[in-house]
Amino acid sequence: MESSVAQVKVNFTTTHEDLQLPETKRQLLVPADIKRYGLSRILNSESMLNTASPIPLDFLVNGTFLRTTLEEYLKTEGLSSETTITLQYVRSLLPPTYETSFEHDDWVASVDVLSATSPAGRWSGNEFVQDRDRILSASHDGLVRIWDRSGAALATSAPARGGGHSKLLTAARFLGATQVASAGMDQKVVVWKYTETPDGLSGELKPTLELYGHKKMINSLNVHGPSKRMLTASSDGRVGVWLASKKAADADPDDIPSTHTAKRVRVASSVTVPQKAAQVMIPAHEDHVATDAVFHPSDPTVAYSASTDHTVRTLDLTTGRVVSTLSTLHPLLALAPLPRSAHALVAAASAARHVTLLDPRAQATQTSVLVLRGHTNMVSCVAAGPDNDYSLVSGSHDGTCKVWDLRSVRPAHRDEGPGGSVCEPVYTVARESLGGKKVPAGGEGVKVLGVAWDQTCGIVSGGEDKKVQINRGRDLFAS
Repeated sequence: MESSVAQVKVNFTTTHEDLQLPETKRQLLVPADIKRYGLSRILNSESMLNTASPIPLDFLVNGTFLRTTLEEYLKTEGLSSETTITLQYVRSLLPPTYETSFEHDDWVASVDVLSATSPAGRWSGNEFVQDRDRILSASHDGLVRIWDRSGAALATSAPARGGGHSKLLTAARFLGATQVASAGMDQKVVVWKYTETPDGLSGELKPTLELYGHKKMINSLNVHGPSKRMLTASSDGRVGVWLASKKAADADPDDIPSTHTAKRVRVASSVTVPQKAAQVMIPAHEDHVATDAVFHPSDPTVAYSASTDHTVRTLDLTTGRVVSTLSTLHPLLALAPLPRSAHALVAAASAARHVTLLDPRAQATQTSVLVLRGHTNMVSCVAAGPDNDYSLVSGSHDGTCKVWDLRSVRPAHRDEGPGGSVCEPVYTVARESLGGKKVPAGGEGVKVLGVAWDQTCGIVSGGEDKKVQINRGRDLFAS
């Protein structure tokens, strides 16, 4: 190296066991104007890692990706050029590649996954059969479908006269390997028993319970398998707490829509399904639409709800009360708690084209921890990564899913609000139905409406293109 070039001392470290450097090579003088690519080339040289083929690497400084030169980093942090910088190197993330799509007759509003690594798979214990991964979808045609990963439809729910839904669906979730719940515009939750043939080539969904209590459309459904409890958020502004068991109280006839009871009388062949009521109805967002409600990741007696009233509310499910309220600047459409977060952070998807990371603790010094910017239309769904506490995926009406690494942070620009930090997407997953074409203005015809992220099955999304799409990336965000 030329002596006229300023140099910085760096200390390389990594958590990858197979990429460890010898102790004698971990400290090095490098050019001050070097960036990520140059650092990656140095470590991939014969005198350093000496790998069979180059491994693309990223570098973290104090838990955040290095996106500038080392010189610029020192200047930004107000550090001396004599400072030794510790760089943690990690494998660069591989883009999630398209795997397959499943065709529906109408828009796909919600998706869920059953696998050995999904919550429902873990809740199922011995009931889950290894290597029988399943995808659940809820469609605007009013039907619930269960698929295998090759795209074969194993089971389709019955229509209204068979005990199913009479209007479009907005949500469906696995309660376990043998139980599914769904909800939608007909204001009810249906619990289904799911069984498969011994060879796993076909299955059956049989309605076992109808749950009533909401006065308007149900916008979301989330479940806690171990307790068989469910949460719903409705356009009536209330959050419902339900039990997926016949032990629940009988439904009040006044809570059952008259159109549904009339149909029961009119159609002699209707299947008789027990009708039960909610355990609790919490008036979380009176006079506004409740868009989502989710369980606390480690305490099923606590929940969070979101609304078009710009708030996230913390709910005590035991007493049925709102215990705290976080106000934001925009209508909120979906929530995703980060399950391994020390402070139980919650990602909130907004109608203002971004996702905000919120700290719901009453003693938190700041409500908004981080803003995720990159979508060009409202963000309709969000899911936490399955491997760690720094990855998210979001789906938007712009026709894309975006993958985020919360370590990839930069200061907010002046036009992005007062101070704070911003995260930008590391990958964008387009709808395969576009065939590589640019998303139309407003995302018409390709809106992403539901997304799930599973370690085994990958990123599963559904939308206005009437498809469930699966994208997978090797070691994507692996810890």
